[in-house]
Amino acid sequence: MTTFTAGSLVSARGRDWVVLPESADDMLVLRPLGGADDDVAAVFPAFEDVRSAEFQPPSADDLGDALAAGLLRSALRIGFRSGAGPFRSLAGIAVEPRAYQLVPLMMALRQRVVRLLISDDVGIGKTVEAGLIASELLAQGSAKGLAVLCSPALAEQWQDELRTKFGIDAELVLASTVSRLERGLDLGQSLFDRHPHVVVSTDFIKSTRHRDDFVKHCPDLVIVDEAHTCVTADDSTSKQNQLRYELLQKVAADTERHLLLVTATPHSGKESAFRALLGLVKPELAEAHLETDAGRRLLAAHFVQRKRADVRQFLTTNDGLADDNLREDTAFPSDRFFKDETYKLTPAYRALLDDAIAYASERVTAAGDQGKREVRIAWWSAIALLRSLVSSPRAATQTLRTRSAAASAASAEEADRLGAPLTRDAADSDALEGLDVAPGAETEEAGARLAELAERALLLEGTDEDRKLATLVKQLKALLADGYHPIVFCRYIPTAEYVAEHLEGKLGRKTVVRAVTGTLSPQQRLQRIEDLAEEAGDDAAARRVLVATDCLSEGVNLQHYFDAVVHYDLAWNPTRHDQREGRVDRYGQKRDTVKVITLYGSDNGIDGKVLEVLIKKHRQIRKDLGISVSVPDAASSGVTDAIVEWLLMRNDRPEQASLFEMETINDRAEQLDADWKSAAERETTSRSRFAQRAIRPDEVAKEVTAIRETLGRADEVRDFTRQSLAALDAVLRNEGSDFTADVSGAPVGLRDALAPVVGGEAIERGRPIPFRATAAVARGEAALVRTDPVVGSIAGFVLNAALDDKAGGPRPARRCGVIRTKGVGTRTTLLLVRYRFHLTLPSRVGERQLVAEDARLVAFQGAPANATWLSGEEAIRLLDLTADENTDRDFGARTMARVLDALPATKPHLEAYGDELAAELLASHRRVRLASAEIVRGVNVTAQKPADILGAYVYLPVAGGVA
Repeated sequence: MTTFTAGSLVSARGRDWVVLPESADDMLVLRPLGGADDDVAAVFPAFEDVRSAEFQPPSADDLGDALAAGLLRSALRIGFRSGAGPFRSLAGIAVEPRAYQLVPLMMALRQRVVRLLISDDVGIGKTVEAGLIASELLAQGSAKGLAVLCSPALAEQWQDELRTKFGIDAELVLASTVSRLERGLDLGQSLFDRHPHVVVSTDFIKSTRHRDDFVKHCPDLVIVDEAHTCVTADDSTSKQNQLRYELLQKVAADTERHLLLVTATPHSGKESAFRALLGLVKPELAEAHLETDAGRRLLAAHFVQRKRADVRQFLTTNDGLADDNLREDTAFPSDRFFKDETYKLTPAYRALLDDAIAYASERVTAAGDQGKREVRIAWWSAIALLRSLVSSPRAATQTLRTRSAAASAASAEEADRLGAPLTRDAADSDALEGLDVAPGAETEEAGARLAELAERALLLEGTDEDRKLATLVKQLKALLADGYHPIVFCRYIPTAEYVAEHLEGKLGRKTVVRAVTGTLSPQQRLQRIEDLAEEAGDDAAARRVLVATDCLSEGVNLQHYFDAVVHYDLAWNPTRHDQREGRVDRYGQKRDTVKVITLYGSDNGIDGKVLEVLIKKHRQIRKDLGISVSVPDAASSGVTDAIVEWLLMRNDRPEQASLFEMETINDRAEQLDADWKSAAERETTSRSRFAQRAIRPDEVAKEVTAIRETLGRADEVRDFTRQSLAALDAVLRNEGSDFTADVSGAPVGLRDALAPVVGGEAIERGRPIPFRATAAVARGEAALVRTDPVVGSIAGFVLNAALDDKAGGPRPARRCGVIRTKGVGTRTTLLLVRYRFHLTLPSRVGERQLVAEDARLVAFQGAPANATWLSGEEAIRLLDLTADENTDRDFGARTMARVLDALPATKPHLEAYGDELAAELLASHRRVRLASAEIVRGVNVTAQKPADILGAYVYLPVAGGVA
């Protein structure tokens, strides 16, 4: 039986394949030549005909034009899924990372066991950074399985990101899925053994019932999203946080487990919380003296934290580079435009609010004579009543008719535990799920009186009596007239539904309004947003308005469809406002300025003070520092409690209320201000002291250069896509730096290849495909990057057509060409050569054998036997030459045949060049693993010989140049 080595070419099943390292003598694991990992197949030589395959040389009769060489080279490079470069996974993933996103990956590869705290600001791309590390560790064999721990609301989004961007199929482990998963297990089998890659609800798995099985069978790579919610900072930490922390302590206890903690707020104003996170990453960091150089060096290897200003322009001369050739600009919105709009209550609404305040004041005063438990129940009922009344008539009606959650409490402490989550907006709430329901205010003693208030509230619905709603309509009309697509954030489900209902038909015929609340599952929320975008369509006059609760204020990215935020209800913690605004103010937002409108009542007694003391202060700190600093929860609650107390005593004790306002509210506001300034100073000092210095910009520049030489540059992908589509009879229309392509007239094969990625209906109807210069695109758009599935489909079609000289229809790329040009003075031959390399990559679980591919241009002057070889730069410049004279086809074919017949003479040079490339690849792999001598020693790279000549192109001088 013939033995085939890894990397060799074989022919089987009517096509050519590359032998992969996983092969054995009796079973070959094969990847189609030019195919992807999804096409890998197992073949048994004992039962199927498998023979060595030589790559067929180009045909002299199949000549192309001056663009043919460049298009074939680009199609080949775009199609690489195992490219030669320092990172094994980049060629195979469906996302093109920004250069700054390579920094955490480079930090990870310098550790034998990866332990990182990734704390880049909101919107920079922490999910992509974590996904890059995960896909690389899995590709290298350093990790065998992956678990992502996240909130249940974000689980499906994580699953989708892993699958669509990184090719990692992960199973959802949620309270709603675990029964189904367990039914498919063998006796005694853990579902974490059955499914190597999982996305797990942290809240589900933290319970002792499920925790032990997870820890026992936990994968060797764990990503923890929103890690700040999983640590304890002090005695006031919730029980849920404590359970999460205990879970992570057990997971982190295995010193051989890779652990990535992801959070935009590692401090949250609490040094102890930051230390707890660091202790999970590396126990020594919990007690390290970070003020010393030794402590900072220890931290630098495991902690990355950058704000937008740090990465907006990257790899420039300001970063210490010699020039701006690799400069990368990332289009974050430059600023948020804030506008505060006030409204006044109508007399009827004013009367209802006064009566409700009087009732609440009576209840709190009366409870003081009954006991501490009763006081706390009355207190939470009062806050619930006031907040819902200020929110909307419908929320007020529901609150007045719903029993208070705190009313069933057996103690004052239990009343606080039940009442606080629904009425406060703490920054460290366990989860936002279930917190947008309208709270109850009814108690056993007050049914009739609250029922009467509820009836009155119901009559206030609509713009005539609800001036807040009327003000919203006015502001939305102005936003829509300016071309904006706003999100309106409400505190409670009834308010969101009420607002959406009353906006319908008031904002213009082409405006689509939809509501998303906690009544929908996470997947249903995303689907409703997609449906909203599809219903609005591509009409430039169409507008989208989304009314949502805070179930969308974390984790869900909305920048592709919306560009303005309206705070219909003020949150009592400004961090929540920042979270809402961060859904649209992030990478991929097309507008340079995101508009933020905040509605507040000037005469309801609550909004004005919350806006002045909390919201505006938070904005100012963010503007001064360029980052958001969380308000200390205790201090924030102290201020809002004081406002409520003042409001309750204002009617029946006005003198006392006035004194209380001057003293208590002002004192607590000053305390909040002091605490906030202290937190801001700590944050500023921390970011300066712990700035990312583990990886220098010049080190990133080397790897970016290596990646681009192997996989191509952005301008190459753009030119390839435009030229190929034009040659394939697509109709292109420019839109600035972007363009659209109508492919209805393109070959059937291309339309069939595009249908699965852009939708069969879009292809059938001839809907133009938008191509964008940015990598952050909305659904239905294509990014002009090599990893985009639309670009990949075009490249695959062009490559397959070029390799099949019997194919009919237009073929933009050809394997041969003879071009007369003024750009050469003597006959010059350009060769497109594909190299394959054997890589030996050591990991903690043993050596991994891999095959990598590279495509290079080499050129020589004169005859192949006496070639004068040109430099790589000179070879690439030949691609830019154009034909200045026509070449007789018969003459071209004869010339091409003579050159092809003599090409075997170039074999020694091509093999020597392959050895040079292998040495460069070895150096790059060693470079990115520099800090780990153990890993560096085992890396090895050898070139597979012979190399494949995919294309040959002869350039002749004009005016009678000799062939």
